[in-house]
Amino acid sequence: MKQTQTNFSLKDQLFNKDKVQHLAELIFWVYPEFDKTNFIEDTVFQFPELELKQRIHHIRDMLKKYLDDDFEASVNILIASLSVLKDNGTLDNNFWDFIFAPYCDYIRKYGCNKTDLKFSLSAQASFTWHASAEDSIRYFLNDFEDETFDQMLAWSSSDNYFLRRLASEWTRPKLPWCQKINLDYNKPIAILDNLYTDPSRFVTRSVANHLNDIAKIEPKLVTDTLKRWKKTWAPDLDYIISHSTRTLVKLWDPATLELLWYSPDPKVKIQNFKINNTPLTIPNHLDFSFDIVCDSQQNLVIDYKIYFISKNWKLLPKVFKIKKWTFNWNTHIHKKHLLKLMTTKALYPWEHFVEIMINGKNFWKEIFELIVN
Repeated sequence: MKQTQTNFSLKDQLFNKDKVQHLAELIFWVYPEFDKTNFIEDTVFQFPELELKQRIHHIRDMLKKYLDDDFEASVNILIASLSVLKDNGTLDNNFWDFIFAPYCDYIRKYGCNKTDLKFSLSAQASFTWHASAEDSIRYFLNDFEDETFDQMLAWSSSDNYFLRRLASEWTRPKLPWCQKINLDYNKPIAILDNLYTDPSRFVTRSVANHLNDIAKIEPKLVTDTLKRWKKTWAPDLDYIISHSTRTLVKLWDPATLELLWYSPDPKVKIQNFKINNTPLTIPNHLDFSFDIVCDSQQNLVIDYKIYFISKNWKLLPKVFKIKKWTFNWNTHIHKKHLLKLMTTKALYPWEHFVEIMINGKNFWKEIFELIVN
């Protein structure tokens, strides 16, 4: 079956002529010498040849070409250009305007040196209201670890929740799409200790994601940290614990199950398991149901694995969530899982398996047949 092609382009949505013109107008407003017409033409002309991050670098270099030759003077112009924008308020459900990402990259490319270090870090802080410096600051962390880390530790106690959040985000061991860092993953725990009681979900979400990164390296550090935090009340701690252990729960780490009050040996049974549509033709839902039988109150995390056949005829399991719940009676579970052809995952015809896991323990495994036209 042929895949449906989409014309959506993230790079064109984030970096296009209208966005560049907006950027140029802001700069021209505070710096009338700025040749905005030629800046726009030079910048946009190269876009068809460039991918997303290449466009960030290209805009950065065009800023270098058209701004003041003096580094600090140019950065102050960029800072001033953002001052005419309104406060964009909480970002709990929004993201920055990525057209300002070249501002941060400008600092990284031309100001990551000993002479400009203090000024550059301060400038990055000025950009956090409108542009994330998550990637650019990590170069400073690699080249000037002590100075940069001390600054981020101070920011973790800032009145500015953007800076508090970024103190956590910048030091994440596995931050997606960003420069790798050499920082010992144990070191930022001091930053997270300042942030886990934060009143903003914008900040605590980053704390949880940071711990989830560490969980892929050293699970015990995560569970030990969470156990220590549980001794002190925090408004968002239940969320942090749940969100930061999502990888460990999928691995059914015993210490994590204990932390979340899940018994590694739940006293339950699976009955009446049924796959309602096999063989299954793609695209379609794998439709299955079963009963959970229990006679006492228990905290249960219910998952299912689908074992996909690879092109090498190997079974590749992938875990999916059903629910986390406190059970004290018999419960019927009905689940539909959409199976369709995607560019990121190929599906192959043959016998597959679905497996029910409760608190990390296998309770049922069933075959279903997949037909791919």
